[in-house]
Amino acid sequence: MKHGIRQLFIPGPTNVPDRVRRAMNVPMEDQRSPDLPELTLGLFGDLKRAFRNESGRVFMFPSSGTGAWEAAIQNTLASGDKVLMARFGQFSHLWVEMAQRLGLDVEVIDVEWGKGVPLDAYEARIAADADHEIRAVFVTHNETATGVTSDIAGVRKVLDAHSHPALLFVDGVSSIASIEFRQDEWGVDLAVAGSQKGFMLPAGLSFLSVSEKALAANHDNRPKMARSYFAFADQIAMNDQGYFPYTPPTQFFHGLRAALDMLFEEGLENVFARHHRLAEGVRRGIQGLGLKLVAAGPQWYSDTVSAIYVPEGVDANRVIKIAYERYDTSFGGGLARLNGKVFRIGHLGDLNAVMCLSALAAAEISLADAGAKITPGAGVAAAHAYFREADAPVLVERQAAE
Repeated sequence: MKHGIRQLFIPGPTNVPDRVRRAMNVPMEDQRSPDLPELTLGLFGDLKRAFRNESGRVFMFPSSGTGAWEAAIQNTLASGDKVLMARFGQFSHLWVEMAQRLGLDVEVIDVEWGKGVPLDAYEARIAADADHEIRAVFVTHNETATGVTSDIAGVRKVLDAHSHPALLFVDGVSSIASIEFRQDEWGVDLAVAGSQKGFMLPAGLSFLSVSEKALAANHDNRPKMARSYFAFADQIAMNDQGYFPYTPPTQFFHGLRAALDMLFEEGLENVFARHHRLAEGVRRGIQGLGLKLVAAGPQWYSDTVSAIYVPEGVDANRVIKIAYERYDTSFGGGLARLNGKVFRIGHLGDLNAVMCLSALAAAEISLADAGAKITPGAGVAAAHAYFREADAPVLVERQAAE
């Protein structure tokens, strides 16, 4: 018989706070009721706040983030359009694959897994595109498979330096609402997020935040891809009244209201700072165990997920299986070429320092059971020391505010 709860330390879906779960526990309601817009119109406005998008608009689709990927492409580009993409992990690879399946002319720059968007290579390609054949540039902000975060502002600087008109697409599924993201300031035209990561909801709702430039591209005279379920025009016609062109998941809207309230009550800057502290504590713990991250250097470190190489001769999948079956803890597995070599600790969403310490403790005992030669307690001790030091100013500030 199992006791307690199973600890969830995968990079998504993340823990759903009790406040959000309770908010979703409502009777089924009429999706065409006259008072539904009292809920939904506020959600659209506050989602824009979360993306830092003042001038554009945000769409909500009943789908995973992959649906919003597809909606972004189908509504702004035409089959045969040339686009520039980088591939440095499983999720950036899947976005490349989608773009190819949808008929785009994809120029792919392959990068070593463990690094992020190659600004130098992007600049060389943009500088050479004097005729502006490249219609869009794609960037995965946070590559969940490798624990790598890329410089979105840097990509915008490259485009602006060469006065290039390409649309800037960003996959922010595992970054937005957890890692700093400034859509307007960074000139991002289409940003994708999902409900199950930093927004602290179950999977099933995707968000697509679009700029005025992207909206203009949607209704210009160029033919776009065929689309129905994800058509912007259908969404806009109904969203402006607070409704949807098909049956929406109304319970999710109540949960989203609670989740956004939690984010704004904490303050987005504080949310980002908390994620950095928690991530750094986990990284100190991994270093204390003598293990290495997939991320090739500090400039690539993700504040939402750490991908960790297991020692030579240890099977990462066995570590994950032991953690799940013996210690009621879920870790993320290594994807594609990292399968069996890596386990991942997700540290985003509704999370605190003690939860991160428990993740490290579960990792230590599971690694040891799988045959890894580690010093028990070394990772937890390193993270413990960091959290005591890093959280002290936060506690003082909080006490002063009270």
